Amino acid sequence: MNQSVRAPIVPIPFIDVGAQRRRLGRAIDDAIARVTTHCQFIQGPEVIAFESELAAFCGARYAVGCASGTDALLLVLMARGIGPGDAVICPAFTFCATAEVVVLTGATPVFADVDATTFNLDTASVTRAVATAKRHGLTPKMVIPVDLFGLPADHDAIAAVAKAEGLFVLDDAAQGLGATYKGRRLGSLAPATATSFFPAKPLGCYGDGGAVLTDDAGLVELLKSLRVHGQGSDRYDNVRIGMTSRLDTIQAAVLTEKLKIFAEEIAARDRIAQRYADGLKDVALVPIVPEGLTSVWAQYTIRLAPGVRDGLAGKLRPQGIPTVVYYPKPLHRLEAYRQFPVVDNGIPVTDRLAEEVISLPMHAYLDAPTQDRIIEAVRAALTA
Repeated sequence: MNQSVRAPIVPIPFIDVGAQRRRLGRAIDDAIARVTTHCQFIQGPEVIAFESELAAFCGARYAVGCASGTDALLLVLMARGIGPGDAVICPAFTFCATAEVVVLTGATPVFADVDATTFNLDTASVTRAVATAKRHGLTPKMVIPVDLFGLPADHDAIAAVAKAEGLFVLDDAAQGLGATYKGRRLGSLAPATATSFFPAKPLGCYGDGGAVLTDDAGLVELLKSLRVHGQGSDRYDNVRIGMTSRLDTIQAAVLTEKLKIFAEEIAARDRIAQRYADGLKDVALVPIVPEGLTSVWAQYTIRLAPGVRDGLAGKLRPQGIPTVVYYPKPLHRLEAYRQFPVVDNGIPVTDRLAEEVISLPMHAYLDAPTQDRIIEAVRAALTA
């Protein structure tokens, strides 16, 4: 008796770093080979070149490479002298690194709410968080907006609140590098911007890496000292307590090649996001990009009614379609951060989003047939 044989299900990558690797091919191989030939693996010429090219791309005067996006945040806090008794305002709906660096300095994160449309820091909640910090006997010193999922925060509004409250703005652009806000790229908007080159990021290396972007020459001098054990005139002249956090030369070489095609990849991500929106807007709440802003779509995140997303993920998984929830527990509900202050009137939007969001595969090499397969499966699961 003849039996029909089903074709095997081909799993879809959530983020396909391999497709980009195949495209760049020899260019990456040659870049790495140049480093292994000259053997300047720490602070080699590729690091200096990449820092210059990254700053130019973002419209900043300076870029300072370091070992990770987390270190980029931490280095700025250290340079600003943030420590015990200080409060740093952070969104509760983000990855833990944003608050982790605050705790590592001995300061206190104060969690604020986010906007329901953009998922980014709500400025009214920042003002209330300042009052909350003071009520706890803390001195508000800094605010860290996050350009979540690739969309810039409302930087003009945040800058206005920061000026009124005397806060330094450190932009966490780990997910947003390459996005624009009113015609300017992230990296040129805040006094300091930290970013990550983790492999899954829109601009990612082949390991860990990060950078700080700024126009402040004095801050750059401090950052360069702090990233090498607080060195002064040389590495054995330690003038401050620092750390070891350098972007290694091989990663800088890889990033230089990737930066050459980054603008093209951002445009591809935007086209893919629009196809998702067209295909899903009648069955889910799709992301909205406010006028005057662009996103790099680090994630494509939809919202569903509470209790629906687990069923969707369960139906997609057997079809080889992965999903991820960023973030199932907001920071104030994580075990490590429960003891830190939350803005006095609570963070209801954050709590709601944590129950509703789910992210679909997104990268610059997601071809139309594969994306159609995802869209059709999502629609079928949500309308069954």
